[in-house]
Amino acid sequence: MKTRSAKIYLTGGRWKGRALLVPPGVRATEAKVRQALGNILGPVLEGARVLDAFAGSGAIGFEALSRGAAFVAFLDESPEAVLAIRDNLARLGRDAPRSAWRVMQMDVVRGLRELAESEPPFDVIVLDPPYRSEEGKKALNGIAQYAILAHAGIVAVEHHQRTVPPPAVGPLRQFKRHRYGDTVLSFYRAASP
Repeated sequence: MKTRSAKIYLTGGRWKGRALLVPPGVRATEAKVRQALGNILGPVLEGARVLDAFAGSGAIGFEALSRGAAFVAFLDESPEAVLAIRDNLARLGRDAPRSAWRVMQMDVVRGLRELAESEPPFDVIVLDPPYRSEEGKKALNGIAQYAILAHAGIVAVEHHQRTVPPPAVGPLRQFKRHRYGDTVLSFYRAASP
């Protein structure tokens, strides 16, 4: 028996209320956290280049596009996640032109290296690694190593309250945290030279 995909709904922007499919086994970011992230990043999303890493269903990237991002790269190593992202893009059709997105199926550190070689830097990078794993720290190290963040860019890391990311990684410094139940959003930017 095939497990059915769940649905979630976009929380803001021009596509507010549109349904997205979430593949079985994927922990989708809660609506209240997606809405809070969109509200916090709102001023920088208009025209921004966004990377949705550990993308799952792509909900964070779709929220960014809905709120005015110019381009979103979706990065996940799971074939099921990539298929769900592509299905969600197909459902949006012409509302999400091909020039506004890129989908990559590979592990995040390798994907960061590939993006650093093939794309301009990103204004916003959102990391939603598996809870209680070291993947978020590895990704922060990759962002610092490959210099993939734009000069005034922001990195947002979603994590469990018991998984505390480091206060600094290379030039990246944590400058803000918001807690929503067991979920925490930690924000980083490059320290001024």
